[in-house]
Amino acid sequence: MPQPSGAELEAVRARRAELRERYLRPVAERPEPATRGVHHLALICRDVAETIEFYQEFLGFPLVELVENRDYVGSSHFFFDIGHQNLLGFFDFPGHDHPEFQETIGAVQHLALSVTSARFDEIRAKLDERGVDYLGPDRGADDSLYIRDPNGVGLEFYREELAVFEGEPLLG
Repeated sequence: MPQPSGAELEAVRARRAELRERYLRPVAERPEPATRGVHHLALICRDVAETIEFYQEFLGFPLVELVENRDYVGSSHFFFDIGHQNLLGFFDFPGHDHPEFQETIGAVQHLALSVTSARFDEIRAKLDERGVDYLGPDRGADDSLYIRDPNGVGLEFYREELAVFEGEPLLG
């Protein structure tokens, strides 16, 4: 996708500065979150077995449940443990025609998953060993590896602590 440049880029940057000034509050002034956190992310997959093979067998996220979807007969709903009581859920919808992934409004651009330096190196070695294409570390993002799962879902393995971005704590 084309990136803005010139006057358009300056306008985008000015708008971001206005939004930061208007909405970004110091930690002490932020209200308490309205929820306890993310219970699970719910994504759609093409093939249940292929998705389990990728997430559990390749990436090492334990499958913790596999049941029939309660509101779509024949559909599976299953969950992986991605650490710190966070779950990644998937549905399949037999009989539905699913188009290829498209980066668009409402789509998930990627999931950023915090990993240790050792795990980052393990994942990179696994990707290299299997010939899986990835981006990073590059583009000034030395602590990130980006891949797509078999369903087109973008995953970032981010060598950073939870709630920290580029070395700066995001939560007080």
